[in-house]
Amino acid sequence: MAEENLQRKLGLFPATNIVIANMIGAGIFTTSGLLMSGLNDPLLMLALWAAGGIIALCGALSYGELGAAMPGAGGEYLFLSKLFHPLFGFLSGWVSFIVGFSAPIAASAMGFSEYFIRAFPGFPVPHKLLSVTVILIFTFIHYRGIKTGARIQNALTVLKVLLIGVLIFAGLMSGKGDIANFSRQNISGGGFAGWKTIGLSLMWIMFAYSGWNASTYLGAEIKDPLKTLPRSLIYGTGIVILIYLALNILYVYGINPEEMKGVISVGGLAMGNLFGKSAEVLFSLLISFALFSSLSAFIILGPRVYYSMAKDGLFFKSVAKIHPGFGVPSNSILLQALIAIILVLSGSFEQVLTYMGFALGIFPILTVIGVWKLRKDNPGALRIKGFPVTQIIYVAAGIVILVLSFLERPLESSIALLTVLVGIPAYLIFRNISKN
Repeated sequence: MAEENLQRKLGLFPATNIVIANMIGAGIFTTSGLLMSGLNDPLLMLALWAAGGIIALCGALSYGELGAAMPGAGGEYLFLSKLFHPLFGFLSGWVSFIVGFSAPIAASAMGFSEYFIRAFPGFPVPHKLLSVTVILIFTFIHYRGIKTGARIQNALTVLKVLLIGVLIFAGLMSGKGDIANFSRQNISGGGFAGWKTIGLSLMWIMFAYSGWNASTYLGAEIKDPLKTLPRSLIYGTGIVILIYLALNILYVYGINPEEMKGVISVGGLAMGNLFGKSAEVLFSLLISFALFSSLSAFIILGPRVYYSMAKDGLFFKSVAKIHPGFGVPSNSILLQALIAIILVLSGSFEQVLTYMGFALGIFPILTVIGVWKLRKDNPGALRIKGFPVTQIIYVAAGIVILVLSFLERPLESSIALLTVLVGIPAYLIFRNISKN
């Protein structure tokens, strides 16, 4: 693998913040209404959010072990390239390039504009233009360096967690919700059709949890990675599980399940029901700004993957350029912004959710399988408790979710698989170019 030129400046607090910020994004603020449309059962929805958290934590424990043994930039790209073959690493980076970071950046920006314009219905700027503007602002911030970017990221994440805490506490203490909402259910599909719906729902939930592996992408910039990196993954994921469960309890408490179905901005609706229209406006505005944090985290992480690929001759050479003044992969940051803007202009969150979820679910499974190979090849590496149970849970759950989701949504899933397959000739082309 390429020699790293990035500097180790990040401690446990910013590394954990990046995990939290990367996880808490558009997914938790937008998918619960979509989930209720298919599940028709609040308690089942809550159970699936808990199950998704357990799966994510199993993944975080596995990646903590891998990240401590291979503390470089690039996350799955680095792990798969070293453990199996550069082709697998390239394909994971290829998926990250097209889907893994640019699409969630676009989704977070679009989620921001959705909540912002819910708060100000007469705002004269169109949704898409507002989304593009936000992407450009944060691209400029992180272009200026990791240290400055990390400070802003820390502040955004702390503010976002405080906001969510206030939202949960105030909502649950209001006394204006309805406990009976938890027992209202309308089970419309059983048998295998029901299982397919559950599989698709879990895939959407896992998209909301995506980011539990975030700090592994910054392994080359983390101080004392043997200790810091695994802790950041475990602490960050654990905190987010609790936040997600509490938020969904709030949604159900504040919104009748029938009213929740299909609603994107569920947070604003819940606060409107509990405190009135003025609260809906206020919290819609606050949630829109909370999405800045996750968008910012994605903009930090993605370029480190493309940087590592380019350093190894498997991507455009110019993407490996480190800015002489700011010390960041500057061209990589700009390229990611361009793709995110194209996605904003060409689609919507709902259209790409299943595609993103399926594509992002493939390579973490193979990466977690790599823990067995790591332990065999490197017996002196850090050992995290739970092996092999945590790995079996993650791999088995991941495969079942992908199969059920494919059967439920074959078109979007097939496009995701096609995206991966197109990466094979791309790998061969880049490899041949690097040899010449």
